[in-house]
Amino acid sequence: MSTPAQSTGRFPQTTMGGRPPAQLADVLERVLDKGIVIAGDIQINLLDIELLTIRLRLLVASADKAREMGIDWWEGDPFLRGGTALESRLKRLEAAAGLESGNGKGEEEEKGG
Repeated sequence: MSTPAQSTGRFPQTTMGGRPPAQLADVLERVLDKGIVIAGDIQINLLDIELLTIRLRLLVASADKAREMGIDWWEGDPFLRGGTALESRLKRLEAAAGLESGNGKGEEEEKGG
């Protein structure tokens, strides 16, 4: 006696509506395209006195979808800009200390002048 998996080489579809189950990549693509919001509150009370309230709001979406919704905080964040603020600060500190950036030689020496 053979099972359906042995006779056809595939397992029968068990999802509702006869559709095949969604793959992780398909689900992730759909979530990033549409966006999903997860919200929750944590509240700690002692004798009816509120000690702590934590409000959690999580948005999972692609950068393009977030821009459509008016969310673009990462574009103005100097920490996420690729280190330009840190690089300029380092150059100012090196100049103030009389040091040159690079391997310890001055730029004129490296250029041959």
